[in-house]
Amino acid sequence: VALKRMLNFNVPPVKNSTGEPVWKVLIYDRFGQDIISPLLSVKELRDMGITLHLLLHSDRDAIPDVPAVYFVMPTEENIDRMCQDLRNQLYESYYLNFISAISRSKLEDIANAAIGANAVTQVAKVFDQYLNFITLEDDMFVLCNQNKELVSYRAINRPDITDTEMETIMDTIVDSLFCFFVTLGAIPIIRCSRGTAAEMVAVKLDKKLRENLRDARNSLFTGDTLGAGQFSFQRPLLVLVDRNIDLATPLHHTWTYQALVHDVLDFHLNRINLEESAGTENTPAGARPKKKNKKSYDLTTSDKFWQKHKGSPFPEVAESVQQELESYRAQEDEVKRLKSIMGIEGEDEGAISMLSDNTAKLTSAVSSLPELLEKKRLIDLHTNVATAILEHIKSRKLDVYFEYEEKIMSKSTLDKSLLDMISDPDAGTPEDKMRLFLIYYISSAQAPSEIDLEQYKKALTDAGCNLAPLSYIKQWKAFTKMASAPTSYGNATPKPLGLFSRVMNTGSQFVMEGVKNLVLKQQNLPVTRILDNLMEMKSNP
Repeated sequence: VALKRMLNFNVPPVKNSTGEPVWKVLIYDRFGQDIISPLLSVKELRDMGITLHLLLHSDRDAIPDVPAVYFVMPTEENIDRMCQDLRNQLYESYYLNFISAISRSKLEDIANAAIGANAVTQVAKVFDQYLNFITLEDDMFVLCNQNKELVSYRAINRPDITDTEMETIMDTIVDSLFCFFVTLGAIPIIRCSRGTAAEMVAVKLDKKLRENLRDARNSLFTGDTLGAGQFSFQRPLLVLVDRNIDLATPLHHTWTYQALVHDVLDFHLNRINLEESAGTENTPAGARPKKKNKKSYDLTTSDKFWQKHKGSPFPEVAESVQQELESYRAQEDEVKRLKSIMGIEGEDEGAISMLSDNTAKLTSAVSSLPELLEKKRLIDLHTNVATAILEHIKSRKLDVYFEYEEKIMSKSTLDKSLLDMISDPDAGTPEDKMRLFLIYYISSAQAPSEIDLEQYKKALTDAGCNLAPLSYIKQWKAFTKMASAPTSYGNATPKPLGLFSRVMNTGSQFVMEGVKNLVLKQQNLPVTRILDNLMEMKSNP
């Protein structure tokens, strides 16, 4: 909603659909692009009157009779470039929107450039949008995508980090969170884990919110800008948790659709980039191998199949794709059948009577065509994605890893030794093996003895693993052992349900033999338990 308001020159879009929208140009930087692309498609932008959308730092031609909406971060080079646009008189008028708040001195730079270029009247509006976060789903957002290694777990936990770097990281995180709450129009209740980076963020965010509220005239949380924000008495709870509370989960191999997509495929900002495997059969011996096609797919909220199945175990997804395909084929055959009937020559009596009956049917079939095509597009998309995931599962034995790790994390008996898993040359990449061992190491109540550890290390090195992560976790574990008890993950193990019997027998697209059909058991991760305790106002920290 905030983006649409911005694209409409910061006036809420009016519902009367009489006139055309005002045609305009949208200029963004990489940050702006990342914020807009998961939310608005090119078609939606066009409906709002955006004819061109260009990167700020690309070579742009002058379009003197069109207004331009800018959506950029207030950085030095962006501002220089905007001043240059003013000097070159590229557009009719300029609506400048900054993703997070711009400082006074930078505003003055723009003002000077505008005076110098005699373009003061053309700068129509300057706004701080406070949109410095990327929304991926209705209830999930991330802080940034461009320089995300700057605020990653590794950046915060580097041993050689300086205080100033730490401050910068914290400020970046706080800025994004602040933007989020301004957009939400609500002031959170903040809870955090003590003595960690989370606490630093909490303190800074608290200070920033309080400073903003103190100045009642300019406060971002009062007045009409928020719509209904100030009437709701319920304040959201913001829980800031340090990743160190639960390190095993992000290493864990997954079994649900969305998590698998994120784990084994190239998936960023709701878009998958897939390499299509070229067929190997018909290439003659001496020929060069075919170039692999790259395809990208968007998994959006409008994709009903994705919305319904992103949390389902993978075997279930494969089955659902198959069912969708069958129902689609049935509808398609119906249309084909009607076509062949309509082709009958109109000589004999019977055909005429059939014709009037079928006209009605055909009309309904034709009107459902767009829907059918969209259905086919989604089925193709998910067939390709699921097939790609299946190749990974089979080649890396991910089902075995998943089941084994679940057993480790729930402390149940293991059916084969960890050493066998690591030294099995067919199972998984070196990275898979490392992840498995780290989970074992993090979850075990007492660390393995030095002799065992040497054995494991040798097996890991033979499998081609880099042992650096292990030494980090080893130090980390020694350090946290003093601080806390081991995390428990509940004791639920997945139950295998026999192999995919039903999918197998009806000529399915997915050849599943040998892949275990595991059903997920409800598990509560540490984060979930912390949240439950806070919501129930329990006293334990």
